Amino acid sequence: MLDYVHSVRIEVSRIKASAKQLPTVGRSVHYHSYGTPGGEYVPMPRAVIVTETYNEMEDSTGMMVGLCILNPTGQFFNRNVIYSEIPKPGHWSWPPRT
Repeated sequence: MLDYVHSVRIEVSRIKASAKQLPTVGRSVHYHSYGTPGGEYVPMPRAVIVTETYNEMEDSTGMMVGLCILNPTGQFFNRNVIYSEIPKPGHWSWPPRT
């Protein structure tokens, strides 16, 4: 009986972990910078706060957002940023779990 209860708990945890996260205003996510053409700065993740979500303007993932991107030298705002599960420049993604 204990083995069954344990296996059910594991399955419930797995289902919860795979549930689709949705962005909301105030959430911390990552934006992936482009870097510079000459390679002086390489593409890298930046800390970001979601400033707006769009219900009427969805990309194929349904997760297009407005962002406040925090750089070491300042911040800037970017609207209509598309989600990418695999980090790629010009897109946002969820931070890796640690």
